[in-house]
Amino acid sequence: MADFIERVAVVTGASAGIGLACARMLAEGGARVVVNARRAGRLDELVEIDPQRIKPVPGDAAEPKVIHGMLDAARELGGRETDLVIANAGRGLRGSPLDSDEAEWEDVLRINTLAAAKLMRASIARMMAEVGDYDGPPKQPRDVVVLGSTVGRNLSPFSSFYGAAKAAVHMMAEAMRREAGPRGIRVTTIEPGVVASEFQSAAGYDPKAFGEFMASMAPVLTPEDVARSILFACGQPAGVHLNEIMLRPTRQAYP
Repeated sequence: MADFIERVAVVTGASAGIGLACARMLAEGGARVVVNARRAGRLDELVEIDPQRIKPVPGDAAEPKVIHGMLDAARELGGRETDLVIANAGRGLRGSPLDSDEAEWEDVLRINTLAAAKLMRASIARMMAEVGDYDGPPKQPRDVVVLGSTVGRNLSPFSSFYGAAKAAVHMMAEAMRREAGPRGIRVTTIEPGVVASEFQSAAGYDPKAFGEFMASMAPVLTPEDVARSILFACGQPAGVHLNEIMLRPTRQAYP
């Protein structure tokens, strides 16, 4: 794994799964890390790993006050603006636009799509301000990573409404990449396939049916598998950008 000792990071959705794995690996690599999630108690457990390098900012990742609180905390922790942001907070939803719970739609779009867009926009604005008028080759890595999904690119029979929310994330990340890239800021989309985590139960998937689906392609991805891919992309030299990574279990045929 690359050395992250000079990096100042922000990770949302850090109380479990991919976000937790990213936060742990970044701290182990020497980065200073601001972690966010709604479950403050889980964040406190994470901070115990290294209280000098990990700082919690609990709250709703879609709220502007919380977003700017995270970025301010990173500046305080590292003495400068964040240079590595992982917009990971999200949730799933079982079903299609025809049979999913319509009462959940707004929250799915809010946390998966709008929260990611707001964090990307706010963090890129700060990074651009720090770069200033300089328009030459990037002097140091600056990364904004957003979690997409294979179902944002390939229709899923289990969660096509959720997939639509992730497809929007993919498009926004590419739009921001085109504007931020020339300023030396890398905007990267990570699109995981099936990952074993709390995600499935929170999304309302049938445990028996989806368990059989996961078993058919075992072993599925772990949060650590995805985190390693994220850190691999962020660990590249400043002039190299892996702007999209899709990873699946080897035996996953679809989506």
